[in-house]
Amino acid sequence: MTGAVLTIAIVLITVGGIAASVVSYFQLQRHRSDAVAMAEFRKLAEQAVANQEALRRELDEIRARLTAVEDLLRSVG
Repeated sequence: MTGAVLTIAIVLITVGGIAASVVSYFQLQRHRSDAVAMAEFRKLAEQAVANQEALRRELDEIRARLTAVEDLLRSVG
């Protein structure tokens, strides 16, 4: 009786360890894929910020030109 209980306990511990290892492995894989997605998102966000800054510079340039045209029109009229 004691031998059967000991055998069952050893098998259960072994199966539990294997199951915990498999679950841990798949959680690690999911974490890695999340990290890759976050890196791509960060890159996309940096590109969006760069594009926004370029648009802001262009808008400032257009605003300066518009101000110059308004001043010219005021001086003529």
